[in-house]
Amino acid sequence: MDIVTIIILGIAGIAGGFGLAKIIEKSNISNLIKNAKKEAASILKDANLEAENIKKDKILQAKEKFIELKSEHEQVILSRDQKMAEVEKRIRDKESQVSNELSKAKRVNDDYEAKTLEYNSKIDTSNKKQAEVDKLHKSQLQHLEVISGLSAEEAKNQLVEGLKAEAKTEAMSHIQDTIEEAKLTAQQEAKKIIINTIQRVGTEEAVENCVSVFNIESDDVKGRIIGREGRNIRAIEAATGVEIIVDDTPEAIILSCFDPVRREIARLALHKLVTDGRIHPARIEEVVAKTTKQIDDEIIEVGKRTVIDLGIHGLHPELIKVVGRMKYRSSYGQNLLQHSREVSKLCGIMAAELGLNVKLAKRAGLLHDIGKVPDAESDLPHALLGMQWAEKYGEKEEVCNAIGAHHDEIEMKSLLSPIIQVCDAISGARPGARRQVLDSYIQRLKDLEEVAYGFGGVKNAYAIQAGRELRVIVESEKVSDENAATLSFEISQKIQTEMTYPGQVKVTVIRETRAVNIAK
Repeated sequence: MDIVTIIILGIAGIAGGFGLAKIIEKSNISNLIKNAKKEAASILKDANLEAENIKKDKILQAKEKFIELKSEHEQVILSRDQKMAEVEKRIRDKESQVSNELSKAKRVNDDYEAKTLEYNSKIDTSNKKQAEVDKLHKSQLQHLEVISGLSAEEAKNQLVEGLKAEAKTEAMSHIQDTIEEAKLTAQQEAKKIIINTIQRVGTEEAVENCVSVFNIESDDVKGRIIGREGRNIRAIEAATGVEIIVDDTPEAIILSCFDPVRREIARLALHKLVTDGRIHPARIEEVVAKTTKQIDDEIIEVGKRTVIDLGIHGLHPELIKVVGRMKYRSSYGQNLLQHSREVSKLCGIMAAELGLNVKLAKRAGLLHDIGKVPDAESDLPHALLGMQWAEKYGEKEEVCNAIGAHHDEIEMKSLLSPIIQVCDAISGARPGARRQVLDSYIQRLKDLEEVAYGFGGVKNAYAIQAGRELRVIVESEKVSDENAATLSFEISQKIQTEMTYPGQVKVTVIRETRAVNIAK
């Protein structure tokens, strides 16, 4: 075979293949068209079904919405009807109330008019009776004038003149009696007033030593202390607050002041000035300032040393200063610091024996008399003042109660309180502890008891607590419970006006009724 034949056969084969392909393609296209038509019909059918479903759903939703709106509308209409009903009810109530008020006002008005008419008639009747009385009075006066031969005005004048003379005579007599009585009692009343005044302002400090004696080598030093025209002594008094008495006493100058700390400052300052030899106002102020600082430091140091010696811890700095000030305070000649140290030790021993808190007992014993060294004057007893300070500076309740109750001003609430009271009495009552005249002390107690015996119904009277309290036992048949309070007040008033004493005196009246029978 040659090439031409091959080519021709190849072309013929290609043409045949193309024709076959065309036939196959037509067959496939017709099949595709049929399938597409079937699918289109199916889609249209599904679309119609879905459209019907959607239409039904929308119709249902519209019906539900309509029902919902209808329900809301009905509720709104119902609420409006209710509100209208309420408004109508309120209006009916208001109308009823107004009608009631109107009827009530009408009744009140009718009552008022009736009472007005009644009162007018009574007034008319009263006026008629008053006119009759005036007429009768006038006729009676005329009748009396005829009988007495005097007119009413003349009789009135005579009566007034007689009463004036009588009143003047009685008044003159009363005035004369008052003058004579005043002359007799004026001096006594004046003394009583002065004594009462001194008694009110005086405190327990009045029983202490109020002066210190400053010894000097020679009387020449007195002139230097006084200074030119008294400048130096005035400067010392102004700087220290102490009165300096320079008299004819040889080789001595007296320092007078109620405050023992100020007296000690003045004594030490004078000692430094005399030793130095330079005495003039500027130097005096400098020395007094240094001495004051020295004493303050010494007070704190004494307080700290005392607290350490007694084994007391955690004491407030202000209480430590108060303890240090006790060094310069004495009571009946007994140094207050030594007394407080002694009481503290005794309390510790007694508390240990009784199985109580030893540290608290020592603490309360040391602080029991802190009320005797106040920075300012107070009307409170020293026990209550000390209790207030202890409470202020954070002391325990047991310690505060022991301080306040050691002279029975308040009720004892712990076992420490009687221990402090007993140890205080032991320290003050031991031989040589206090410098006090026994006779005057006993006489004071007797005077207190005699005051009580001067009242009716008193059976027994006992002065206790060193004269700070008076117990009065009365007879129950003669003195009632109501009279007991009056008797206590009268006794206290009589003690207050007739006696001189430091501090306070508590008067207790005791009345009891006993019924005793014996079974045999």
